[in-house]
Amino acid sequence: MGMGMLGVVLFLVTFGPFAIFYFAFYILCFVGGGFAVILLFGKTNSEKYLEKCEHTFLPAAPTGVPKALEEMKRETRQIKIDRRLTGSSIIDEPLQQVIQFALRDYIQYWYYTLSNDESFLLEVRQTIQNALVQFATRSKEVDWQPYFTTRLVDDFATHLRVFRKAQQRIEDLRPKKDIAEEFVETFFEVEVEMEKEVCRDLVCTSGKDEEAFLRDLCEVLLYLILPPGDFHNKNMRYFLREILAKGILLPLIDQLSDPDYVNQYIIWMIRDANCNYEAFLNIIKLSDKVVELEAVRDRAAEELQYLRSLDTAGDDISTIKNQINSLLFVKKICESRVQRLNSGKEVDTLKLAANFGKLCTIPLDSILMNNVALQFFMDYMQQTGGQAHLFFWLTVEGYRVTAQQQLDVLQSVQKDGERQSKQTKGLLRAAAVGVYDQYLSEKASPRVHVDDNLVAKLAEKLNYEDPTPEIFDDVQRKVYDMMLKDEQFYPSFRQNALYVRMLAELDMLKDPSIRGSDDGDLESFNGSPTGSLNSSLDDLSNTSSEESLQLQVTISDTGVCNDHGKTYALYAITVQRRNPDGSEDIWKTYRRYSDFHDFHMRITEQFEHLSSFLKLPGKKTFNNMDKEFLGKRKKDLNTYLQLLINPEVIKACPALIPYVNDFLENKAYSKGKGDFARKMDTLVNPLRNSMRNVSNVVKSIPDSLAEGMTKVSDNMGKMSDKLGHEIKNTFLKVPPLKPEEGSEHIRVSAQLDDNVDDNIPLRVMLLLMDEVFDLKERNHWLRRNIKNLLQQLIRATYGDTINRKIVDHVDWMTSPEQVAETVKRFRDSFWPSGILAETAPRREKAIRMRSRVAAKTKMLMIMPDELKHIIGAETTRKGILRVFEMFQHNQLNRRLVYVFLEGFLETLFPQYKFRELFIKLHSRSQRMQRYKQKSQSAQVASSQKR
Repeated sequence: MGMGMLGVVLFLVTFGPFAIFYFAFYILCFVGGGFAVILLFGKTNSEKYLEKCEHTFLPAAPTGVPKALEEMKRETRQIKIDRRLTGSSIIDEPLQQVIQFALRDYIQYWYYTLSNDESFLLEVRQTIQNALVQFATRSKEVDWQPYFTTRLVDDFATHLRVFRKAQQRIEDLRPKKDIAEEFVETFFEVEVEMEKEVCRDLVCTSGKDEEAFLRDLCEVLLYLILPPGDFHNKNMRYFLREILAKGILLPLIDQLSDPDYVNQYIIWMIRDANCNYEAFLNIIKLSDKVVELEAVRDRAAEELQYLRSLDTAGDDISTIKNQINSLLFVKKICESRVQRLNSGKEVDTLKLAANFGKLCTIPLDSILMNNVALQFFMDYMQQTGGQAHLFFWLTVEGYRVTAQQQLDVLQSVQKDGERQSKQTKGLLRAAAVGVYDQYLSEKASPRVHVDDNLVAKLAEKLNYEDPTPEIFDDVQRKVYDMMLKDEQFYPSFRQNALYVRMLAELDMLKDPSIRGSDDGDLESFNGSPTGSLNSSLDDLSNTSSEESLQLQVTISDTGVCNDHGKTYALYAITVQRRNPDGSEDIWKTYRRYSDFHDFHMRITEQFEHLSSFLKLPGKKTFNNMDKEFLGKRKKDLNTYLQLLINPEVIKACPALIPYVNDFLENKAYSKGKGDFARKMDTLVNPLRNSMRNVSNVVKSIPDSLAEGMTKVSDNMGKMSDKLGHEIKNTFLKVPPLKPEEGSEHIRVSAQLDDNVDDNIPLRVMLLLMDEVFDLKERNHWLRRNIKNLLQQLIRATYGDTINRKIVDHVDWMTSPEQVAETVKRFRDSFWPSGILAETAPRREKAIRMRSRVAAKTKMLMIMPDELKHIIGAETTRKGILRVFEMFQHNQLNRRLVYVFLEGFLETLFPQYKFRELFIKLHSRSQRMQRYKQKSQSAQVASSQKR
C-alpha cells in the first residue's frame, strides 16, 4: 500500500493534478474505438452471410419479369386529353383553368415528392373531365325553370316559416332560459314537424357527421358521373371523394353559411343604393343587440376624434361642424339605447306611446279608405260584435261601384238592348236583394239594426223599382253615422291598443323609446327619423322658425328645356328672405315638376296631416308642354308654395322648415325618391285613398256575404249570358284560396291550388311575400285584399308578362354567358391572379357588428314605400328584419345551403331516388327517431280508440 501511495504522489507531481482526467479520457476512447471496429466487422460479415444464404436457399427469379419491367419503363404512353367539356368554348376555357389550378394546388404539390411519372396526373385529369362532361350533358337535359321559379323559392319560404315558428316558440322561454342556446334546438324541432321525414340537425351542428354525410353524398355522385372502371378503382374513388368533399364542398358550405359573409354579400348586392339617415336611425332605434350599438358608437367616437384633429379654415369649418354634430347625435343615441338595454328598462314602444303625448287623430272615412288602417278597425269591430255594420258598409260600396259600371256598359252597348237590359237589371236586383237578406232582413244573422222606416222604404224600392247604384245610400249613411258616433265603435276604437298599432303601421306614431339618459339630456324625437335628425342637427339649415316666416316665394317664369332629346318644363322660383338685421337675400332656383312631385311625396310621408289640405297639381301625360297648360300649372304651383310657407302651417309643423329650406336653396335638388316610386305613386294613391276601384272593392267581399250572394246568383244561372257572367265573376267573386287548416305545418308550396288559372311563378312569389310579412296573422278578408293589391302592383309594373319575365330571367341565368361568368368568379375568388387564396382571417368583432348594421340598413332602405302603404310600415320593417335575423345563425344557414343542394340534385337526377337517399342519410338524427316513435305511438293510440 505504501508503494501504491508513493506511485500516486509521484504521478501527480510529474504529470499534474489533471492527468487523471486525461488518463480516463484515453481509456474511454480506447474502449469506444474497439466497439466501433467490432460493429463494422460484424456488419460486413453478416451481409456476406445473408447474401450467401439468399443465393443458396431461394429459387432464381425468372428472367421474364425483369425484362417486362424494363420494357414498361421504356414505353411512353401517350394520353390524349380532349379539352371540350360543355360544348361551349366560353365555359370550357375558365373551367379548364379551374381544373389546372386544382390539380396543381391539391395533387401535384405532394405527388411529385413520390414520383415524376406524369401518367397518373393525366389519368386524374381525364377522369375529372369525364365527370364534368357527364354533368354538363345532364344539365342540358334538365328544365331548370321549375326549380328556380318554384322549388328554390319554396325551399326559402319554408325555411323562413320554420324560423318564424321557432321564434314564436322561443318567446315563451324568454323569462326562463337563454334564448341563444335554445333557439337552434327549437328550430330543428320545428323542422321535424314540418318535414316529417327529414331532420338535418346532425349535418348542421356536428362537424364529424357533416363530413360523413358529404363523403356518402360524393360517393353517390361519383357513381353517377364516373365511368365504371374509374369508380370501381377504390384508390381513385376515395381519392376524388376526399377532394370533392373536404377540399371543395365543405369550404364552400363554410363560406356560404358564415353570417358575416352573408352580410357582406347583402351590402355588395345593394351597393348601388345610398344609405340615408332615415333607414340608419331606424335600425339603431330597433336594434336590441348591445354589441351592434357599441360598435357604431365606438366608430363614431373615432371619427369624432379624427375630425376634431383637422386644421381647416373657410368653408370647410361649417362642413366639419355639421359632420361633428351628426356624429355626436348618433353617438348619443347609441349610448342612450345601450343604457336602456343594459338596465333592463326596455319596454314595448306601442304601450309606452299609448300613454305618451297626444296621438294623431285619423278620421273614420280615412280609415275606411285605407287598407292598412281598415285591418285594425275591422279587428276591433269583430271584437265588439259590430262587424256586421262594417261589412254592410263595405258591401254596399262594392255594390255601388259594380252596379254603376255595369249600367255604364249597358248604355254604351246597345246590341240586343232590351233583352240584355232586363237580364242585367235582374242580376242587379238579385244582388241588391242578397245584400238586404244578408244584413237587413229579420232572418239576417247578425243583423244591422237601423231605423225601421229606412229599411221599409228600401224593401219597397227593391220590390217595385229598378235597382240603382244609389239604392242603399240612405241606409249606408245611417250605418256610417252609427259607426262614427256610437261610443262602442269609432270613439272607443281611438282609445284601444289596436288604434296605437294602426298608427305604428301607418308610421304616424310618436316614438318615445329613445329619450336619452335619466337626466334628460337627450330629448325625445318623433318616430320619423328624418324629422328628428333635422330638428336635432344644424346640417341642413340654421334658419329659425321666425326667420322662415319672412320668406317670400313665387314662380316668376317657366321654360322648356331639351336635354339629350328629352324635353321637360323648368320653373324659375324667386326666393326673397328678410334677415333679422333688416337686409334681404334674393336668389333664384330652378325646379322641374318631378322635383315638386318628389318633394311633395317626402313631406306628406313625414307629415301625413299635410296631405289633407296640401294638394299638388296633377300630372298630365300628353300635351304637357303646351303654353296654356304650363301657365295653368305655374299658377297652381304658386298656390301650392304659398300654402306651404303659410305662417300657420309653419307654426303648426316647425319640423317642416328644413325640408322647405332644402327645396328652395339655390342648388341642384337631390331627389329622395326613385323614378319607380314616383311612377307608382299615381297607381298606389288611388288604391290607398279610395275604395272606389272595382278590382279592389269587388275582391274585398267578406266570406259570409260571398256565400250568401253565391246562393242567390246560382238561382239565376239560367239567365246568365256574357254580361251576366261578368257581374257574377266580378261582384260575387271570391279569390280562390285553399283551406288553411294546419297550413302552418306544411311546406309553403303545398298551398298552391293547381286548379287555379294563374301562373305559378307569380303565385309562389306572392306566397313568399305572405311568409316574409306574416300576412296570415291578418283576417282572411284583408289578406285577400292585400294579395290582390300586391298582384296589381306587380302587374302594373310589369304588365301581364310577369311570368314571361321571370322565365326569361331564369333563361338568362342559365345561359352560357352567365354560367361562364359564374365559373370565372369562382376561379378568381379561389385563385386570385392564379394563386391559391389564403384562408381569410376572421374579421374583428366590431367590424362584423358594423357590417350587420350596414346590411340591415341597406335591406330596410330598398323596400319601396308603396309596399309600406299596402301592408303597413311596421309590418314591412318586421318582415325585413325577420329575414335578416334568419341569416345571422351559422347552423341555420348551413341547413338552408343543404336544402338548396338537395333540391338541386333531385332536379338534376330526377330518375334516381335522391329523396329516399336523403331521408336515409338524415335518419341518423336522434330527433328524427324520437319523432317517428312519437308518431307511431299516436297512431297506435288512435287505432285503439277506434
